[in-house]
Order: sequence, then structure tokens, then C-alpha cells
Amino acid sequence: MAYCWKTDLNTSESHEEQQEHQEFHSVNQSFFPSHVSLGFDQLVDEIRIKIPFYQSEIEENTVCVPHAPNWDSRRHSLHETHQIPLNELTSKTSELSCHQAGKTPVIGFRRSVLPIPENMNKQSSCGNPIGKYHGGDDYRINISTPSSTSLDKINSQRESENENHNYHIGFESSIPSTYPSFSTDFMAKEENKRSRNMNIVKHSLMLSEGSFPPRTWESTQPENTELTGCSIQLVEVPQGSNKSLASFCDKVKKIRETYHAADINSNSGKIWSTTAAFPCQLFSNTKFNINICIDNSTQRLHFKPYANYLVKDLIAEVLHFSTNDELFPKDHLLSICGYEEFLQNDYPLGSHKIFQKDKSVIQLTLHKNGKVPGKLSRKHEDDHSQFYLNQLLEFMHIWKISRQCLSTVIKKYDFHLKCLLKTQQNVDNIIEEVKNICGVLGCVETKQITDAVNELNLTLQRNAENFHQNSETSAKGLIEKVTTELSRAIYQLISVYCRSFYADFQPLNIPDDISYVNPGLHSHLSFTVYAVHNIPETWVHRINFPLEIKSLPRESMLTIRLFGIICTTNNANLLAWTCLPLFPKDKSILGSMLFSMTLQSEPPIEMIAPGVWDISQPSPVTLQIAFPATEWEYMKLDSEENRSKPEEPPKECLKHISRLSQKQSPLLLSEEKRRYLWFYRFYCNNENCSLPLVLGSAPGWDERTVSEMHTILRRWKFSCPLEALGLLTSSFPDQETRKVAVQQLDNLLNDELLEYLPQLVQAAKFEWNLESPLVQLLLHRSLQSIQIAHRLYWLLKDAQNETYFKSWYQKLLAALQFCSGKALSDEFSKEKKLIKILGDIGEKVKSASDPQRQEVLKKEIGRLEEFFQCINTCHLPLNPALCIRGIDHDACSYFTSNALPLKITFINANPIGKNISVIFKAGDDLRQDMLVLQIIQVMDNIWLQEGLDMQMIIYRCLSTGKGQGLVQMVPDAITLAKIHRHSGLIGPLKENTIKKWFSQHNHLKADYEKALRNFFYSCAGWCVVTFILGVCDRHNDNIMLTKSGHMFHIDFGKFLGHAQTFGGIKRDRAPFIFTSEMEYFITEGGKNPQHFQDFVELCCRAYNIVRRHSRLLLNLLEMMLHAGLPELSGIQDLKYVYNNLRPQDTDLEATSHFTKKIKESLECFPVKLNNLIHTLAQMTATSPAKSASQTPSQESCMLSATRSIQRATILRFSKKTSNLYLIQVIHGNNEMSLTEKSFDQFSKLHSQLHKQFASLTLPEFPHWWHVPFTNSDHKRFRDLNHYMEQILNGSYEVANSDCVLSFFLSEPVQQTIEEPSFVDLGEKFPDKTPKVQLVISHEDAKLTILVKHMKNIHLPDGSAPSAHVEFYLLPYPSEVRRRKTKSVPKCTDPTYNEIVVYDEVTELQGHVLMLIVKSKSIFVGAINIQLYTVPLNEEKWYTLGNCII
Repeated sequence: MAYCWKTDLNTSESHEEQQEHQEFHSVNQSFFPSHVSLGFDQLVDEIRIKIPFYQSEIEENTVCVPHAPNWDSRRHSLHETHQIPLNELTSKTSELSCHQAGKTPVIGFRRSVLPIPENMNKQSSCGNPIGKYHGGDDYRINISTPSSTSLDKINSQRESENENHNYHIGFESSIPSTYPSFSTDFMAKEENKRSRNMNIVKHSLMLSEGSFPPRTWESTQPENTELTGCSIQLVEVPQGSNKSLASFCDKVKKIRETYHAADINSNSGKIWSTTAAFPCQLFSNTKFNINICIDNSTQRLHFKPYANYLVKDLIAEVLHFSTNDELFPKDHLLSICGYEEFLQNDYPLGSHKIFQKDKSVIQLTLHKNGKVPGKLSRKHEDDHSQFYLNQLLEFMHIWKISRQCLSTVIKKYDFHLKCLLKTQQNVDNIIEEVKNICGVLGCVETKQITDAVNELNLTLQRNAENFHQNSETSAKGLIEKVTTELSRAIYQLISVYCRSFYADFQPLNIPDDISYVNPGLHSHLSFTVYAVHNIPETWVHRINFPLEIKSLPRESMLTIRLFGIICTTNNANLLAWTCLPLFPKDKSILGSMLFSMTLQSEPPIEMIAPGVWDISQPSPVTLQIAFPATEWEYMKLDSEENRSKPEEPPKECLKHISRLSQKQSPLLLSEEKRRYLWFYRFYCNNENCSLPLVLGSAPGWDERTVSEMHTILRRWKFSCPLEALGLLTSSFPDQETRKVAVQQLDNLLNDELLEYLPQLVQAAKFEWNLESPLVQLLLHRSLQSIQIAHRLYWLLKDAQNETYFKSWYQKLLAALQFCSGKALSDEFSKEKKLIKILGDIGEKVKSASDPQRQEVLKKEIGRLEEFFQCINTCHLPLNPALCIRGIDHDACSYFTSNALPLKITFINANPIGKNISVIFKAGDDLRQDMLVLQIIQVMDNIWLQEGLDMQMIIYRCLSTGKGQGLVQMVPDAITLAKIHRHSGLIGPLKENTIKKWFSQHNHLKADYEKALRNFFYSCAGWCVVTFILGVCDRHNDNIMLTKSGHMFHIDFGKFLGHAQTFGGIKRDRAPFIFTSEMEYFITEGGKNPQHFQDFVELCCRAYNIVRRHSRLLLNLLEMMLHAGLPELSGIQDLKYVYNNLRPQDTDLEATSHFTKKIKESLECFPVKLNNLIHTLAQMTATSPAKSASQTPSQESCMLSATRSIQRATILRFSKKTSNLYLIQVIHGNNEMSLTEKSFDQFSKLHSQLHKQFASLTLPEFPHWWHVPFTNSDHKRFRDLNHYMEQILNGSYEVANSDCVLSFFLSEPVQQTIEEPSFVDLGEKFPDKTPKVQLVISHEDAKLTILVKHMKNIHLPDGSAPSAHVEFYLLPYPSEVRRRKTKSVPKCTDPTYNEIVVYDEVTELQGHVLMLIVKSKSIFVGAINIQLYTVPLNEEKWYTLGNCII
């Protein structure tokens, strides 16, 4: 890295400027006798007029402090009293102001050349100086008061309860390059070190939102110029006066111009269904069931295409069956019924995610006119719209300065100036107008203006004293000279203001007062702090850093802190701070500039970047800095491309590099390991390491190191575009590095990029400017995809609630809305209004008393109905493909949990679509839920690409603002807690609770087996994801089940191992939730123990697949470290996930590790105890959701309806055995099932009913003694049928009792639909031979044996053994080579997944592995394995013999 400078041949000007710096501390002569008070009182008056509630606060909390008596009388301070408005004074402030009024200047706005309200009101002809913004509200342009953030946080740091604080005003300045962390904190005090007592006050004023847009810096002929006699001319600049913002707006406009409204490919206006790479392993030979409706027709066609069938081919096939032969496939589209979402014609059906997740019959609709743009497309008018200042500022809190108001004040100044030149009197009028000008320009008074005003007073004073000695002509000449300097000073102030802040005007013919100087090769970084405006004194100090400019990275940030020093204790309290890039646009800052300072408590040193605070946005405290007239320009060093290829490193070195690469993130590397990796950087490549690790190991950011980083960057071959995500973290502020990363991400398809938008929005914080490649990428993709534009809108909207970077995100949001076009922007406005109404309803329901909440909800739902009457339709913020047109009033309710979330049911705008239910939460931070669900979605996509469908239900979640958001409701889902409650008081402790519930809701055998299969896979998937992410606060209210067997988790407020504690004890004791009742259901009550082995195999397979993508998962989490999430904030959180992923382990080691976690979870009794506590707590609560129209819980009614039986009839004896009756059962929904029961089972049922319903009269049971000796079978059939008819048609309570329902509905025998058998994961075991499953590997003289499972092992008496495995490696002595596993208690099909290792086994030839299975000391089985015949790294079952050989 290098810099060069530009110089000017006119060195005299530079000497004059240097002389000006030296004379900066000079004190002027005595003022004209009359004191002139220059303050900002008029601003306070305008605030009082504009904001009614502010007036009373001003009257109560205004502190008037006379000018300090020991103020330098020669200096034209122009201030007699100090008036500061505030909302709250700290304790004892009022007393303090009374006692110390005579000698206490107050921290606040300095009144120097600032306006007095009385004179301003009398003389200002500015009329109504009001700036308007798009919202329609207006406010006074010359209000310069503290913002709403104010000093609230600062006061707590200043020990505001003390009666008196003695302060000096000083600066702390630091230059942390965002790479190296070098900073210099210092206190610079005034030359006069007299003590001053200062009151600590809070400033607070709520300002309405203004609007601000970008601007382009163009040297075009001004369209509208205001001319004044004093030659101060203003020109309108609709692009804006700030160069960086104007450049950004110009870039946004050019991006938008590349996508014309007439281009149907980029501007279809349609929402396309998301796609992924075709999962060949998942859909190797799969067919889909599809029903297709023809648009505007009742015709319905059924197709069963293969998964790899292109959408356009399916359309052609549909049209082939149509009677109209003139239809063309390319003019048609297929949409998903109930959604405004279209399939992509050029992609296979199986690439669409809806087909990957939905295995039922899929309903599609065929649409004509596919080439016609949709309603959300950009229009021709959008192509010609301009992106100007007012559009951007709509989203920003600023004081908007209008050109007309400033011109009016300048005209008044010009008028009084002419009067002064004529009469040489009434200088007060001139000074008043100068005050007005300074007041309009942010209450900023420069040294040049102060000196010119002082000189004007002195000149007039001398003229008055020497009236008879001087001629009128010479006096007038002196006055003209002085007023010319004053006008020039005002002109320069306007110029500096326009260059520093956002304005829609700038002075014509900006004075070029900057002349370049040659600083020398080794000059230090230096600048002059001229003043901090709006504090009691102007303070000037030249700051010099012992740092050579050429050694600074171009991404260096300068941070400046303003402190108040308590003289009695010499403690420094932070008052305000600001930060700025030293080399914006690769060039140094030149000349005098104004920078706004924020009153937020502390600068976030770990994420200092240009966007952290908007220095170009006017604020209560303004910093004036003069940079040297030296234009440094960044120049790239010549890269060392011709470096000779390094020699082949030793194998040990490559192995060490490979081991270090398993750390995945540079944050997880120690300093020593970083040095090692950087030393061998040229041996690293995409096969043994990752680029973020190599570049993150660089020792610093000096020019040679950065040059080498760029060399590595250019040579690197990326294995995958997603590898570049790691280069967009806060660890890499280098612009070249980030540019390469974005180039890689540009290779992703829109639907792929959509998955990672939350991380990219966070990465935008650390971009050097708003024209960065990443911002351009996001805007380009938002123009190509409505899905991306919609998701990006809500992410940016939510990001504005973060403590820092608010203005940064506001500008990005304005650019996005400009690019989106009017139609889509209008949709955004509708959605925003919908969320606002939902927030208001939630607050009112929450604030109402419990008995009144239903009435309040019913009343407030009317607001939503009015909303839809006005706007007709609106897209759902959760999913833009869903369009809604109204509210289902009766289906709306609220939940009785602490946050009282609302359940809102919308009416689908699509007539054939179902209603849409969502949960609106207020009071919960849903950003963390969004992140967890996003990571889980990424894992599920990885599994699908590997051909593994884990049947995951991942619901949508969207944070729409601070502490509020929407959550998708999964239909027909019920919490595990409700299932437990239906099983009685000790439901959580029963083993058969889940199995029984699924049996009751899946009467057919096919349905039951399908539910069992879905539970098997989904339970395994959630075990893996909740373990990796450390999801805590797991209990039966956070686990949900559907009747189809899908299990899923909800509520992710605790993750990364941040478990809740009770009495110092963690409530989450298990690695994840897998209980014995889940195992009981999977193994069907222990009948199929091999299903547990299959479950363990599935979990370990899924775990190992995810581990191969550890780098991606860790990068996604690292990019969210600075998002402000409560439980993802530091390296320790990344380490937690790293330790759970264990990327350094082999697959065998990881399999053994996860098996231990499964057993640990299975044996964890506190989980059941926690579930029991939650169940007992909920039993005393009311129903979970209270409707606006009905109060009782609908769940019990639903269960009763589905559990009722119409009739049961004996058909015949079972074909299996003559002792069983085959019974046909007709359910309440007219479904039919078959079951088999014996006569003894009927008798037991009757006995149970007698015990349970002793008070009721039950029908008589046909006992065996009632049966005649002849034709007994026919008689028994008839009697039992009559008995069943009486039971089912009798008492409702008896007919719907658990024992009756379980008798008829359990163990259905009919299989009506051909379904794959559930046990298709592993081998089928037709024989009962005892076997053991092993995986044997041999590498680097190390023999590794993984003992996986055993089956069919028994003790000699036939009982289940508590078996363990012993190994002996022959021919070595047994005592040296003996290994053993742990025992599994009382199990015929035990699972181990334990690893046994033998070192120093150089070859397998001649070695025999003797394996013996024992139960304690009892022999169970054995086998000898010739190792050289074994297939390595493969699973194999070995038959166990009955003796040791």
C-alpha cells in the first residue's frame, strides 16, 4: 500500500494558511461598548410553537446562567445568559443553578453569533422557514436541539447525583484502523486552566421524521439561482451537496437503469417459486401426483410425471390434452393453488422446494398470458424517475435546511449591509442577521465569522473615536473591506456546511481556499481541531499522531471522543464522540470540515466502520476540523506475481496445515497457530485450507503484508462460492478482499442467494461506502427477484432498530425502494401499515384486564376490516406469495402466555386457497428465532442434496421491528404438553403416551406406519440440529406433533448452550430431547428393537453430513456476531458450535460421540421431570387460545369428533387363527378399518367398563354359558354384534371412553394403500443368528475398530444379556492387546458405536482379531477375524460362534 500527494505551485497561499494556524489563538481587541447577545433562543421559541408538549417542559426545565464574570473581556463572546432546554434535570440541579448561577457556564449550545428570539421575531422576514418531507409533516428548519437519544445514557456515567461537577472540556482522539487496533487517547486542555463548574443536564426532544435522498455532484449550469447584492449566491442541487451521497445515488440510478421496465426477463412482476440444485439421490426414480386446473375452467387433469420432468414439458403435455390446438407452452405458466407463486419453466419439477417437501397430491393452476408482466412489475414511468435528496431523507431524522429560507436570511443580511455602508450605523442589525444565518446552518459559528464581526465592531468604534480625523471616504473603504471579509466568511461557512452535511443547495462558485503543500515522505498524520460548536467555549488544538501517513491502511478510521473533566476528581466523563474514514474514496480529507457528534454512550470499537455513525447528518454537537492541505491518494503496490513456486513442503507440514484448517474460522485460531499458518501461507490451497483462515492469519495490515494478501487472493481457486462468505466478516475490512468475495457470491443463483440475505445485510455494515460491490450486488438481485426484494426490505427495516448503523441502513432501504418501482413500493407500504395496526391491537389487548381482553380484541379486529376495505388486498410480510383480502373474525384469538400473542386468520385473496393463520408476537425478539430457523433450513437443504429427507417442518418467522414479528402457524399441530395432559396427571412419565396418541389419530395401518416413519425421521433431524445449535429451554410446550407424525420444535429464545438455571442448576440437562416414550413409539413398544439401531444410524449419518459443511455454518454464525443478538455475541459462542460440530473428528469418531449423546439423552430423567412440572403448571391455566367469538378450547371437541365410532360388525373369523374375530369398524368420518379381537378380549373390555362406569347401566355381555351347544358360532356373532351396537349407541361417555376407543381402533390390520414398509433403513433379519456389526479401518499404522450393533444375542437360558465386547489382537500377548467396550444392560439387540484403537500395527497380514461377547463373566458368543481378508472402511455383519477358537 502506498500513497502519493498532490502539490500546488503557489506556495505563498500555503504559507498564509500555515500562518493562520499559528495565529489561531490570537485574541482580538476590545469590542464595541454595547454587548451583543448571540444565542439560539429563537430556536427554542420555534420548538415551543411547533411542539405543544415541549412548552411546559421548557418552562419547567430552563436553566438561565449569566455570563461568567471572568470571561475574557477582550473576546467578543456575545453572550450574556445561557438558556438550555431539557426534559429532565438530574437530582439537585435546580438548587445548583440557583446557587451557582453567577459563575457556572453550562454544557450545551454556545451563544456567539446565534440568534436572539426577540430580535429574530421582530426582524426576520423569513416568513415560515419550514422544510417539508414526504410524510407531509413539517418542522422549523433552524431548530438545533439535542436529539431524542440525548444524554440519557451519558448521565449515568457522569455521577449526575452530585451537587456540583467541575469540568474542563477536552478531546480524546484515536485512530483505530479497522485492521490494527492502534488508538491514542489524550486530554487537551485550554491554555487558561481556570476551573469551571458545569451542571449536568439531559437534553431530549422528539423530532418527527424527515426525508433525505442522494445527490450527484455535477458541474451543470444552475437551474435556479438566488442572487444577492453581497455576491453570496446559492444554487439548487436536487442531487444533494454531499459528494459521497450524491455518488451513491448516481450509482443506484445506474443500477436501476440496467433493468428496463420493458425487459420481461428481469421485470416479470411475478413471484417465482424457489429452486435448488436437483437432488438426484432423493429423486432417483420418483413420480409426483399432480392435479392441474385450467385457468377460468372447472377442468381438472391428473398427471404423474417424474421428478426430473421440466415444467415447460409438463405444460406442453397439459396443452396436448386441451381442445385448443393454438396454445403455445412458452406463453403459459403453472402456479401453486392458493399462492401467487409460479413454477420456473426451465427447471425440473424436483428442483422446486415445494416438491421436495410436499409428498401429497400437489394442486397447480395453468395460466395463460405468461408473458404479460405481473402487477408488481416496474412501469415505464419508473425508468424515468430520479433518485434525489428528498427520497433518501424521507427515512432519516435530520434538521432539513431549505434553500429558500437561507436565501431569505441572506437577502436581509444584504439589505442591512447596504444600509451600513451608506450610514455607517446600526451594526446591530448586521450582527443579528449573521446570527440568523449561523442559526439556520446548525448553530455553527466559525472563527472567521467571529473575527470578522469583532473587526467590524472595532472599525466602527475607531471611526466613532476618530470621527473628525478620518475622511468619510477612507472610513467607508475600511468598512467595505471588513464587511467583504465577513461576507467571505459567511460564504465559506455555507460551503463547508454543504460539503459536510446533506443539503439540496450549495454556493455558486465555491471558494477554493485549499492550496496543496508538500509534506515530505515521512510526514505524520495531523489535523487541527478548530471547535466543538454548541458547547460553552471554542477550543482549538492541533493534534499530531506519531504515525506516518504512508503506513496507514486505506481503511483507517479516526475516532474522536469529547470529554468533560471533573476538576475536583480529575475524572473524565464521555460527552460525545464521532468517527470518520481518513481516506474516503481512496483520498485524504482536505481543508476544513464539519462533523456531527453523537451523544450515544460509547463507540463500538469492535465494529467501527464508516456506517456506524453518520457524520454528515447534523446533530446537537458539531465538530470542526481542519485537515492539512495535503491530498494523499492511495496507490496499489506492484504485486509480486513472479514469485517463484515454493518447494514441496514436508508431509508433516501439510498435515499440520490440514489440522489447523479444521478450525474453520480465524477467530478460533490461537496467535501461535496463526503465525504458523501465515509462515506456510504459500503451501495452502483450497484442498488443505480455506482462504479466510490464511488471510485471517496475516500479522498486520502494513503495505507489504496487504500486498501479499492480495497476491494470495488472486491466485486462490475457490472450491465453492460460499467459501467467500468468510471474507465478508468484520475481520476483513480490506476493500479488495471484500470485492473478490462478492465476485464469488455473484455466481450464486437468486434462490441460493436468498438463503443468506440476513448475513449479507449484516456484512453491509462493514462496507467502506454505499457504492461497495456488496451493496451493488444486493440491489442488482433485488431488481431480478421480487422474493429477494421483499426479504431484503424487511431485513433492512428491522436492521434500523439496531443501536448503530441506523442511517446506513436507511439509505440502503431508500435505494431499494427506488429500484423496486412504484407498484412494489406501494405493496411495502401496505404491509408496513398492516404491521402497525397489528402492533396497536397487540398493545391494547395486552394492556386490557383479563375479563375485557376478548371484547377489546373483538373491537380492534374491526380496524383490520377497515384496512382491507381501503386497500382491497395486501401481500403477507411472512410470504410475498400469499395475498390476503380480509379477516376471518371468528378465527382470531389470543394466547394466554406471558407475551399474549395474537392469532390472526386472514382470508386468502385466491378463491381456491385456504385461509392463512399467523401469530403476531409483541414483546419477544424474533431475530434469534429467525437465525436458528435459517440455520436449520440450511442443514435441511444439505440433507436433501445428499438424498436424505428428514421430514423437517421449518415454519416461517419474520421480525418486523423492535420486539415484534410474525410467526407462521402449522395446521393440525399440537404441543406435546397437550398430549401429556390428555393422558392424565402423570402423562409425561408414561411410556406409551405418544404411541397411544398416534394410534388414536391414525386408524388405518398404512396411515399409522406413515406417521411412524415421519416421526422416525423428523425426530432424528431435530435431535441433530438442536444438539449442534445448543437449543435450550426444551420442554413439552416447545415440542409439537402433527397427526401425520411430524415432530418439530418451536421457540428458540435460548440457544448456543445458554440454558436457564433454577437455583444455580441448569434446567436443560440433556444434550437434546429424546425420551424413552419416543423410543417406545419408534420400537413399537419394544417389539422392534432394531428400529432403535436404525434410528441411531440415521442420526449419525445426518450428523456426519452436516459436519462436512461446518465451515459454512460457522461463517453464517460469525457474520451475525455484531447483529445485537443477546446470545450470539462473542467467540465463545462460535466455539460452542465448533465443539458440537467436531470438524476435526473422523466420521467414526463422530458416530461414537453422537451415539453417546443419544444414550445420555435417553437416560436423562430430569427431562421427564421438567415436562411433568410444565404439565402441572399448565393444568391450572386457562385454555391456550381465547377467541374473540368463543371461549372454550376447541381441542377437546375436535378430539371427540375424530374419536367417535359409528358402528362395529363381526365379519368372520380371522384367517390367521379361528380364535380371533375379524371386526369391521366404521369411524365418525365414514372411514373404515379392520381389527382382530378374541372372545377373552371382549370379556376383559366388559369388566373394565363395569369398573369404570359402575354407576351406569351397561348392556348384558353374552358370556360363554349363554351360548347354545348347536350353531354356537352364529349365535356368538349375533350376540357380540348386538352387544357392540348397544355400547356404541348407548351412553356417549361410554362410547367415547378411552378403553372402548383403544379396543376398536388399536392394532388395525387392513392395509388399504401400498406404502413402502417402515423398516427399510437397514437389513431385514429373517434369521435369528447372533451377529455383530463392525467397521474396521487401518491407516498410518493405526488399527481402528468401530463396534456398532449386535442382534439376536441371548444367554443360555434365553434371557437378555448385559453384554460387552472384548478384543484381543493376536499373536500379541493378551494382557497387552486386550480392549473392551462398556456393557449394555439387558438387551438382545444392543447398540455400542464405540471405538477400539490399536497403535503400531504396521501391516494386517498375520494378525487375527479375536472378538468375545460376554455378559459379565458369562460367555455369549465369539469370532476370530483374519484382518487381511477384511474390507476396510465398510460396515459388515459378522456371525458369532458359540465357542472360543
